[in-house]
Amino acid sequence: MAVTEDQANSVFLGLLRVQKLLVAAKHSAPRLEDGVDVTAYPVLFVVAGAGTVRISELATTLHNDASTVSRQVSSLVSTGHLEKSADPSDGRAWVVSLTEHGSNAVARIQASRAAWFQGLLADWDGPVTTEFVTRLGELGDALDANLRARGAPTPPMPFDTTRDQKQKED
Repeated sequence: MAVTEDQANSVFLGLLRVQKLLVAAKHSAPRLEDGVDVTAYPVLFVVAGAGTVRISELATTLHNDASTVSRQVSSLVSTGHLEKSADPSDGRAWVVSLTEHGSNAVARIQASRAAWFQGLLADWDGPVTTEFVTRLGELGDALDANLRARGAPTPPMPFDTTRDQKQKED
């Protein structure tokens, strides 16, 4: 059965509301890492997933300009979360990777985020959550296919280190 225009608009407006609320929540989130702004957390997660990554690739993945990401990287280097080194394939460029302190920070941030979402979803049961995750994935796949069909490049996705870790364990 096809989705009606009203249903489609309701889905869009619901997603827009959630997006706005997530942005608001991000700006009022507790600071888990001293000296690290929550806006730099995505840098940590991308580096965690990539292992070693160029600053320009970080900027592309995060849909941000290189100067902003460079400032975030410099801050994370100064707090001991990242280490910076010359790119072995091009000595003029820099790559960054997590330090042990950075890896521990990512684990703490992920645990805190999971606990927060567990609280938000406390009234959901397992099957409802599984169905939601499945449907959310299907929506993502449909958006991705639509972008590709229109010839638009799909945006690079920040890495899901939890998924990557589970794949390594399997």
